[in-house]
Amino acid sequence: MSSVTFEENPFLAAPVGRLFVTTGVPMALVMAMSGLLNIVDAAFLGRYVGPIALAAVSFSFPAVMVLIALGSLVGGGMSSLLARYLGSNDRASASAIFVSAHGLCLVVAFGLIAIFLLIGPPLLAGMAQGNGEVSDLARTYLLILVCGVPLQFLMNLHADAVRSEGRANFMAVLSVGVTLANIVLNYVLIVGLRMGVAGSAWGTVIAQAIGLVLLVDLRRRDRRLLPLAALRHWPWRGHWRSILALGLPLSLSFLGMALSSGAVIAAIHWRGGPSYAEIIAAYGIVTRVFGFAFMPLMALALATQTIVGTNVGAGLHARADAALTRALWIALIYCGVLEIALLATSADLGRAFVDDAAVVAGAGAIMRPMLMLYAFSGPILVLAMYFQAIGRPERTAILMLLKPFVLAPILIFVFASLLSPEHLWFAFPAADCVILILAASVLMRHRRAGQLLRPSHIAGSVTP
Repeated sequence: MSSVTFEENPFLAAPVGRLFVTTGVPMALVMAMSGLLNIVDAAFLGRYVGPIALAAVSFSFPAVMVLIALGSLVGGGMSSLLARYLGSNDRASASAIFVSAHGLCLVVAFGLIAIFLLIGPPLLAGMAQGNGEVSDLARTYLLILVCGVPLQFLMNLHADAVRSEGRANFMAVLSVGVTLANIVLNYVLIVGLRMGVAGSAWGTVIAQAIGLVLLVDLRRRDRRLLPLAALRHWPWRGHWRSILALGLPLSLSFLGMALSSGAVIAAIHWRGGPSYAEIIAAYGIVTRVFGFAFMPLMALALATQTIVGTNVGAGLHARADAALTRALWIALIYCGVLEIALLATSADLGRAFVDDAAVVAGAGAIMRPMLMLYAFSGPILVLAMYFQAIGRPERTAILMLLKPFVLAPILIFVFASLLSPEHLWFAFPAADCVILILAASVLMRHRRAGQLLRPSHIAGSVTP
């Protein structure tokens, strides 16, 4: 039986290098399109509306990351359960999970709307005190996005379900199509109809609605997928605890990004100064550039997780270690080249988004210190996903969650209080340095325990 599995499963038989191409490249394309949307959206707002609009959207970034985190909380947890039930051909239990996730999704979505309507406007006004225009635009932008959360969450849920049901190729095509539609809609609404930040938000909501309609139509037509009739036959409550528990790790990573960004905005506001809007706009440019660069890296890490997990499950530990070694080198080269390129262009990169000289200079001043240890960020992410794949979530948590939840927020306020405001950005390489030391220590202990084979020990028959 094992020989049949080896021959039929490409993750167990194909050369490791080829697997990274066939698995990682399509995923990187889809994720890069999402990052491209953020880049183009920022350019539309900065060039056709102005730095204040870009600052308002950048000011809203932590809240947007919370929306993404809560969306992944339900969809990610559901897909884990769904895949296992479908793998055991238990379609009844899979249908029950699918329907229950709809109920939880809507409870979270409408609860989030209620919370935002109660505390969102005064919270935004307090954080942007003295910058009323930024606060007003951010409130408009977030109000539209938050009211569209039910559409966003349901689209994410159906997308995760379709992937679990074996229609990943359709999802790749759909993701690219919806992203392109979103870019077109944003241009029409922001530039053509001059709706500003509201146009950006409406473009996103409309594109998500289109994606949801296409996914529901696919489920209606494809009999291989769980039927929509299940929504009438199974309860919308139950299984919520299991879904939340399984979706929490991915959700926490997005919440960590929100926390770090919120700490930056709070520290800038705390230090005060007349250039508040310009600094926030510059920070928004940097986060979007880094976000775009991060997407292919995340695709590599997810591909590593799949390849390593499959081979470890089959007992091919040397082959799993070969995949880790290959992924670490790819990540190091990618991040190293990117670091050099961004350092070389940092002084003028902001001109692609705005014409304001202060914002352009600010983006460069923020980006340079944040790039100091960027070359090592990719290998650390790959290593974290490796530990997740082999069943060591505590090590994954150390490498992925310690920086955004503990180190970055603390160091941001330490640097902002003890040094001048422009030194705030050195908090990020300081946090990276701590994580790099921890990653090296964890990896060395893992090797000494004999759990990770050195490349020289890997048999040639399982390496590409």
